[in-house]
Amino acid sequence: MMSSFSYLSTSMLMVVLASSVVLPSLAKTEAMAPSEQMAETHFSVDINREAILKVGHAVAKWQLEHFENMPSSSFPESWLNAALYVGMMDWAEATQDKKYADWLMKRFQKQKWQPAPRMYHADDIAVSQTYLDMYRKYNKPVMFWPTQARTEWVINHPSTNSLDLNYGKPSTLERWSWCDALFMAPPVYARMYALTQNKQFMDFAHREFLATYEKLFDKEERLFFRDSSYFQKREANGRKIFWGRGNGWVVAGLVEMLKELPENDTEFRPYYQELFVRLCTRLVELQCPDGYWRASLLDPDSYPAPETSGTGFISYGLAYGISEGILPRDQFMPALQKSWKALVNSVNPQGQLYWVQPVGASPKKVTKEHTEVYGVGGFLMTASEILRLAPTK
Repeated sequence: MMSSFSYLSTSMLMVVLASSVVLPSLAKTEAMAPSEQMAETHFSVDINREAILKVGHAVAKWQLEHFENMPSSSFPESWLNAALYVGMMDWAEATQDKKYADWLMKRFQKQKWQPAPRMYHADDIAVSQTYLDMYRKYNKPVMFWPTQARTEWVINHPSTNSLDLNYGKPSTLERWSWCDALFMAPPVYARMYALTQNKQFMDFAHREFLATYEKLFDKEERLFFRDSSYFQKREANGRKIFWGRGNGWVVAGLVEMLKELPENDTEFRPYYQELFVRLCTRLVELQCPDGYWRASLLDPDSYPAPETSGTGFISYGLAYGISEGILPRDQFMPALQKSWKALVNSVNPQGQLYWVQPVGASPKKVTKEHTEVYGVGGFLMTASEILRLAPTK
């Protein structure tokens, strides 16, 4: 996600770009066709509790064991880890396995429940999604106060800067000027609204979300541009550039909004639910036959390798939508079954998730051994919702 390119310093940028865990067989893998690389299946792809729990626990366990060795651990409040924390919290709640919540508690105590430092930047408040979920679970004010202070200051001093993103002008990152931001920030304000019943939080989130939608949503293609710099750019096949993970971020963000807005809400929920259905419907049309969404949604042939972070976030949306009755099961379940199979087949025997596109802002080359914490977060979000769909004995 390109917004991370401005995270704190150039030296940190180099750490982020190096954060993929890559196994030694990479050169051999790159020479193989994607279909050849996915031939092995190490976990069952069946949608039943035993199979889902087995692969979910394996992925979570691998990540916990390797977290400290990944460069992203050097700034734990970053958006990269924030997405992991959301998935880990979801998995902790879905499985009622105490070790995952305990891991989060130890991490957050070290972080003193603080958001990352930039006051307005969406990426720097993303970690507060899980802080607030932990507060809701344990009811300890120390988990709440830092996020309360940050969000209250922002809504009382809203930025009015441009939504035309320009990395040479940091002020253009003060608002949600890139589509990834719709996962990072709005769900924090929706949680604050749900926890406090202070409507100012949701008024602010809704106003800013609408501004980003009007700026970045292409009504013809029914997809989000990553940011305004992509309006005139084109893929090799001449189509507009729509990034798979970028639209995945939006889907996952919409899920987080819908989770916080009660079903009887008539002021905000109808907008987010309608957009959620519209975007999921469009994305199912663009799913590849093997179940993945490629890095480029409209030019998958230019980026033929699988991509699991975008696929994970989109699958999370489909699973949630089906579980909640928002998406018709007969229309969306086939796509979810294919994408879950693709995700499970991207996990090695030790639980490492493969095929995660590295940090970026647009479609890029993906290699098999690339993994990232945010990809694992998306996988665990999906596994948590898939578990709800599994038949109970």
